Amino acid sequence: MFETNRTVVRQWQTSDLEVLVSVYGDTDAMRWVGDGKPISRREAQHWLHVTVQNYRQRGYGMFAVELRENFAVIGFCGLVHPNGQPEPELKYAYSRTYWGQGLASEVALGAIRYGAQVHGMKRIIATIAPENTASHRVLLKSGMNKGELRQNGDGSQTQFFVWELHGET
Repeated sequence: MFETNRTVVRQWQTSDLEVLVSVYGDTDAMRWVGDGKPISRREAQHWLHVTVQNYRQRGYGMFAVELRENFAVIGFCGLVHPNGQPEPELKYAYSRTYWGQGLASEVALGAIRYGAQVHGMKRIIATIAPENTASHRVLLKSGMNKGELRQNGDGSQTQFFVWELHGET
């Protein structure tokens, strides 16, 4: 789909299931994703199916992120529309082994450029837990701006980040 200096980003394949389960099954990492619970193998298989449908419907979705040097899948990044929301949302998750190396920011910037250049996106959002300062840094480095802090129905809060097209990407 696109490349960065250190990565190749491609569509998901059935062979990605083990890494998908490993990354999204990591209890510590998943505290920042969705409901905070790791996903099961069955949920991962379902997500693979849904992602393939997103490719057919929109031409994009979640993608596998491979290291350029050895093609090892280190995580996932993509542009999605959770629950049918109209705005594309940047999402990502990586194996903890690769945290803190700038890879998430590098790929997030690539995903934003891909969305703008290939799919004509003019606005992309990201939603992050206010306490997840590492992801705040990732999004700021990738060119997003900190937006509003929204109150959720359950009393929790979500920090919004926004990228909007202003000239070249």
